[in-house]
Amino acid sequence: MEYSKLISVSGMSGLFELVTSKTDGAIATSLENNNTQFISSRAHQFSHLESIEVYTTHENVFLAEVFIAMKSAKEALPNEKDVKAVTAYFKKVFPKMDFERVYGSDMKKMVKWYAQLEKHNVEPVIPADEESDEA
Repeated sequence: MEYSKLISVSGMSGLFELVTSKTDGAIATSLENNNTQFISSRAHQFSHLESIEVYTTHENVFLAEVFIAMKSAKEALPNEKDVKAVTAYFKKVFPKMDFERVYGSDMKKMVKWYAQLEKHNVEPVIPADEESDEA
């Protein structure tokens, strides 16, 4: 399973591996329960994990950078349902996050998604900078 094939689907819990896309949606496999299903683009929006950015106190960073920091921190993951514990965790692990613009619900999602990545041995990959490819 590749990080570049993982998507988040609005209104649906967890992460999905994109199997194929269609004109009216996508076929994806849930990382939570391994069910493969058709997801309509009329009812849901899709976001590739590698394109999601996180607000920081300076420039935005890719979500993969946060996941990499979580992995290298060796801190135990907090209970994803406890917003205060999740916020305290990110203040240790990724202190440059903009805690006024990144909501508790977003941080809880990051913890849940990271746990799913770890369970499936998926390594987060920071997308290549298009400008540096041209140089």
